Amino acid sequence: MITFDHLLTAPSFFENPYPTYDLMREQAPVVRSEAWGGWVLTRYADVVATLRDHRRFSNRGRVDHMLAHVPEQARADSGPLEAHFAANLAHADPPDHTRMRTLLNRAFTPRQMEKMVPRVQTVVDALLDRVDARGDGRMDVIADLSFPLPATIIAEMIGAPGDDGMQFQDWANGVNQLFSRVGRATAGQVATAQQHVEGIRAYTLQLAHRRRSEPQDDLMTMLMEAVNQGTLSLDELVSTVVTLFIAGHETTTYTLANGVLALLRHPTQLNLLRAHPDLMASAVEEIWRYDTPVQRGWKLATEDAEIDGHGIRAGELVLPMPGAANRDPAQFPEPARFDVTRKDNRHVAFGYGIHFCIGAPLARVEVPVALASLLRRYPDLHLATEALEWRRDVAMRGPVRLELRY
Repeated sequence: MITFDHLLTAPSFFENPYPTYDLMREQAPVVRSEAWGGWVLTRYADVVATLRDHRRFSNRGRVDHMLAHVPEQARADSGPLEAHFAANLAHADPPDHTRMRTLLNRAFTPRQMEKMVPRVQTVVDALLDRVDARGDGRMDVIADLSFPLPATIIAEMIGAPGDDGMQFQDWANGVNQLFSRVGRATAGQVATAQQHVEGIRAYTLQLAHRRRSEPQDDLMTMLMEAVNQGTLSLDELVSTVVTLFIAGHETTTYTLANGVLALLRHPTQLNLLRAHPDLMASAVEEIWRYDTPVQRGWKLATEDAEIDGHGIRAGELVLPMPGAANRDPAQFPEPARFDVTRKDNRHVAFGYGIHFCIGAPLARVEVPVALASLLRRYPDLHLATEALEWRRDVAMRGPVRLELRY
């Protein structure tokens, strides 16, 4: 069998994974990776089919599968971590997923998100005012804008002080490093993730108890009402809110960073967008397709299955790659071309099926507002350097910093 592990683990893969995806799609679109501990899928059709089929390819049990590889003592100490993910929306399937998702959908409708536009604009303006006040003509898009914006907004939505959103970065980084190496978590990663999960869970539980006695017009109060009515357990509330805290900012952080980078590296498209601001909606969808922040999904096979003639055994990991699917020429004409006018852009940057990203409506508010404000305020924006350091992460794609001059 052809092995692509040397490509999937090379430093160049994290800088630019797309040549590897192209080669795999042509030569081995479904291939077992020992380095990643699962079957890697790079074709759009296979990715969509797998994400759609939650019965055979489940979100439940993935963390248990990952922890099965760590030493016995580390596994014995990981009970709180396993319990956290067992009650977690992102790691559940029907009927539990349906029940929890139905509750949360009420807070993330497009109509509700449209009401967020003025607040998002206010936060963006304040962040860029802070950049201007330094007076040095420089910024790091990530540190100055694309991290604090979504962290502040999701914290406020849940009911935490907006300034506390910055506190979540350390917690989120500690938890998310558990998933940076699919199927091969180490004892050190488990211990770090558990420590950070316990910290953010304690914060969330304290906030939940506060909302029980001091209800407000926020998501935490709404979820506490569901707990009081018996349609949600307190443990499910805490695990789900933690997921929103952690996932509610990181994908938007790297969407904005990757989008700014794509526009600056394609000046014709940037100029077109400046001349036609009405293209912002299609431009943002193209950003999600062109350089997808969430590069891989992961599913656990619940029964023996076959994909493109390959036998997948029950209990094996299947890794549908949205980053690869979004560059599949069978779905997208000239997929390597960045085109802010692209039509019928059915990318899978938000996933597909029942686990389609619940925060997509919020991201579709935050990213256009932030990007439009950035381009409007700084007409001569340009990269400070082409030498970028990329995250060494198989799940999330984005630069560590994105330094600009204006």
